[in-house]
Amino acid sequence: MQKLNRLKEETGVWLDLAKRVGDLVSLLALAREEEDEGMAEEITAEVERAYADLERLEFRLMLSGPYDRRDALVSIYAGAGGTESQDWASMLLRMYLRWAEQSGYQAEILDTTPGEEAGVKSVTLSVAGQYAYGYLRSEKGVHRLVRLSPFDSAHRRHTSFALVEVMPDIEDDIEIEIKPDDIRVDVFRAAGAGGQHMQKNATAVRITHEPTAIVATCQNERSQAQNRVMAMRVLRARLFALEEAKQEQQLAKIKGEHVSAGWGNQIRSYVLHPYRMVKDLRTDYETGNTEAVLNGDLDGFMHAYLESTMAEPAGKA
Repeated sequence: MQKLNRLKEETGVWLDLAKRVGDLVSLLALAREEEDEGMAEEITAEVERAYADLERLEFRLMLSGPYDRRDALVSIYAGAGGTESQDWASMLLRMYLRWAEQSGYQAEILDTTPGEEAGVKSVTLSVAGQYAYGYLRSEKGVHRLVRLSPFDSAHRRHTSFALVEVMPDIEDDIEIEIKPDDIRVDVFRAAGAGGQHMQKNATAVRITHEPTAIVATCQNERSQAQNRVMAMRVLRARLFALEEAKQEQQLAKIKGEHVSAGWGNQIRSYVLHPYRMVKDLRTDYETGNTEAVLNGDLDGFMHAYLESTMAEPAGKA
């Protein structure tokens, strides 16, 4: 029933747009017949709105993956480099929080491991809203920053890396078997700011899936029970992503394609010195407005990536 309702919703917006266009055609014929310039101007304005809606819906067609409509779970991990990379990870966190706010999504930080001096070692957040995963899956991979270090007394140029992991929040309608004997649950006091309640009580939860060594942690909710529920959500999503990765690797072997190991390929470079540019290495999309990008203006990069994935099969054919 949920799938049927989603399909009705998707077809409904196209049928509504078709009806609007049909009505506009009739009104235009009437305006020409009566030579009503005022009505013609109103029709022109409505045509522009209808065209904008058409472009938006056409772009939505690119978000046709099986999980694109779902909420997203985003994890950011600082790479090697200590404080530099940890600060870069916190900059990426701010970038995605700003993007979510500007795009009308609800973002919530689930777990944070703060850095020793600045930034974060790792952070996981949920982004809730229609097509959140469809957009954010373009961000999965290694992000590279080049800048004059604010932590270097000599103010030298440094290169930092951070890994962004994006998973669909699969909820409960996809079966992921997690045997009780396969998990270890640890509770501990939450780290960092969070109020006296979080500091004095062991509310944070860490769940380890022993067969895969995958760990999911949540410490930002008020109670241990809430943190356990959120940690299980993250664990299920990571196990799902692991299974998908295995299937993709197997398919690549059958096709004879190379599958890189490790964190994955670097996808984007953010250069703040000696010039200013952000460039996506998969699509060659770039902009010199680095400040806007770091403030959440990511739609151009996301659109370019989705367009490239739509064009890829035709290019290979």
